[in-house]
Amino acid sequence: MALWRRLIREFLRPHLGRVVLAVLCMVVVAAVQPVNAYVIRELVDRIGVDKAGYDTLYLLCGTVLVIALLRGGADYVQTVIMTNVGQRVVADIQIALFKRLIRADLAYFHATPTGQLVSRFTTDANMLRTAATQSLVALGRDSLTVIGMVGYMVKTDWVLALISLVVFPVAILPIQRMSRRMRKASGNFQEEMGHFNTLLGQVFQGARHVKAYGMEAHETARAVAVTERVYRLVERVSRVRSAASPMMEAVGGFAIAAIILYGGTQMIEGTRTAGDFTSIIFALLIAYAPFKSLAALPVGLQEGLAAADRLFRVMDIEPSIRDRPGAEDLVVTGGAIRFAAVTFHYGDHTPALNGIDLTIPAGQKVALVGPSGAGKSTILNLIPRFYDVESGAVTIDGTDVRNVTLESLRGAIGLVSQEISLFDDSVRANIAYGRPGASEAEIVSAATAAAAHDFILDLPQGYDTLVGEHGVRLSGGQRQRLAIARAMLKSAPILLLDEATSALDTESERVVQDALRRLAAGRTSIVIAHRLSTIVDADLIYVIDQGRVAESGSHESLLARRGIYARLWAMQFSETAGALGTVDDDALAPLAALRARV
Repeated sequence: MALWRRLIREFLRPHLGRVVLAVLCMVVVAAVQPVNAYVIRELVDRIGVDKAGYDTLYLLCGTVLVIALLRGGADYVQTVIMTNVGQRVVADIQIALFKRLIRADLAYFHATPTGQLVSRFTTDANMLRTAATQSLVALGRDSLTVIGMVGYMVKTDWVLALISLVVFPVAILPIQRMSRRMRKASGNFQEEMGHFNTLLGQVFQGARHVKAYGMEAHETARAVAVTERVYRLVERVSRVRSAASPMMEAVGGFAIAAIILYGGTQMIEGTRTAGDFTSIIFALLIAYAPFKSLAALPVGLQEGLAAADRLFRVMDIEPSIRDRPGAEDLVVTGGAIRFAAVTFHYGDHTPALNGIDLTIPAGQKVALVGPSGAGKSTILNLIPRFYDVESGAVTIDGTDVRNVTLESLRGAIGLVSQEISLFDDSVRANIAYGRPGASEAEIVSAATAAAAHDFILDLPQGYDTLVGEHGVRLSGGQRQRLAIARAMLKSAPILLLDEATSALDTESERVVQDALRRLAAGRTSIVIAHRLSTIVDADLIYVIDQGRVAESGSHESLLARRGIYARLWAMQFSETAGALGTVDDDALAPLAALRARV
């Protein structure tokens, strides 16, 4: 009940006026039903027995026609309203769900498969819509119809009414048991649909690799296994849902048989007219379908409850990274960034940063290098607060990033990552992402600076060309240049470049490096690079190892130190390392070992 109260309070209350109108139409539908039973009684007694004339016959026919028109019109209005309300509720739920998810922590998206999230928007939302609208119809139209017909039966013969209704409660207990089974089965089905969506997304997005490794049969087997599990769950849900119908059929059969026995005896004895008896049978038959719907309602509600539980669990996610009370907008005066004794780890694993201290001077280009897993990307992620530090502080111009608004913080930062995120939209829209009001001249200027303008003009529709999902219609280098153009258009005072030129060919890389140098002028730039030749002009290089700063300095000073940086340089440029005369045999030892293994 708590779930349904929340659903009504948050999503149905705005539509209360229309729901009331629909209920009034349901009242009309229910109110005219007993009149049909009365017409049947009059038809049998006055026409069949008393042999009344054509006037009575015409009156009864006209009454039936008026009732049909009233019932049809009212039923149409309530159906349209409830369908519209149901669709609106689904849309509102999906909007609320998206608003909550889009503000969830990045860690949540990394921990939750995409297919599970998509399933909430599709399967769960539609199940909840169906359960909610069907519940309103059943509780409105069907319950009122049952009440009206039972009232007519009681007025006509309370003993017959009691006989017809006393057997129905017998079905309540087993239906309650079935409803509990339905909730469990429905929850399992929805969970499995999430896994199915995840599998489909992974396989279709990775189709190139599936084919390259000849794994079509393997992925088909995985899809078949998941599909079979979904099929078995659907079959189980269907069996549980369908079990209520034959139970109500049996109970209804007992009720009708009892009425026929009792009423038939009265007719034989002459204490009951044929019209009364026929109208009661007719009333029972009319009441049977809505009563059957009401009896099966708990089973259908459990599907909605399972969906509501899953939806509200997502909606109740509270991001840990959010604006603190009293947070003010960040004002970047220079762009100096400092990490002071910062510690951080992902989950329960080994800390990614171990009390790291480093300073990024304002307006300078600072490079982060080191082995994979050393903590370089973590440093970048902490600056825009994709994650929060566990201890220590990250400051910009002396202001802790946790004390400013997220909007102003991230508005001051431009990011180009090796993971290119393009949307299935035009080239123009992808470049202007983050600055939707940018002029055409600004977009073209940014594309030109990123060495993207020429290839864009060669596309079928130029800047209006759709790039496809994740930019699939472009090459890797083209996608990366669009991402760089996007960052250039944003023109933020702080630039975060995570392998920003890794997918470019030599010629394009040289052009983009020149553009990045122009863009970085006067801005604070933090560059992660595995290709050391791209950061030799950095003002300062930090060598990160095991979550700490192992070395720092300029390119020349680090080579002269003959430490980790010199070793990395030697491994990448072994052909010229001897000519440099700056790397001794110990520094070249890892390279020799690598060659021996090869």
